[in-house]
Amino acid sequence: EFAQYGLSGARTEAIATRSSVTKAMLCYYFKNKKTLYQSVLQQLVDDINDAFQPIDWERLSPDQALEAVVRNYIGFEVSNRWHGMLWFQEAIQNQGRYGAETGWQAGFQTIVEILERGIAEETFREVDPFLTTINILGVCSFYFDAHEILKYLDSNKDLLSSALVKQQTETAVKFILAGIKA
Repeated sequence: EFAQYGLSGARTEAIATRSSVTKAMLCYYFKNKKTLYQSVLQQLVDDINDAFQPIDWERLSPDQALEAVVRNYIGFEVSNRWHGMLWFQEAIQNQGRYGAETGWQAGFQTIVEILERGIAEETFREVDPFLTTINILGVCSFYFDAHEILKYLDSNKDLLSSALVKQQTETAVKFILAGIKA
């Protein structure tokens, strides 16, 4: 509901119905729609952070660490198809004010640090780590976030099939690493 309509357009009644709980139960646990929305955003960030927990960034070379980031993030995208629209709604309707409170910046900063380490070790060429991180996230997420329009480019391809997701993952890894390797 929040991914589809954002905070302002989502209806608590519809959320309750889709969740198989009463509206009163939602209000009891979350007080109001805003705190429910903030909880949904926080859960999303916690899930993203959990997707990266098993990786020991410090023990991997910068290119191995970046490849792991790309693979894990795409894996997260596959499992959480609604999250891109939720972030889009947050950016458009709320100018990111609630998302800023979730701590999502830590994951972003991890990628920046991997890039900085790779540049310092001369594994990666000189790039702006901040802007490059934004572009890496775009490469990883656009395929999934824009799926509903991209599927019309070739109706014979099931873009969400395991085979094409695997192909997209490999293409993204090669594309990103080719763009930054020294």
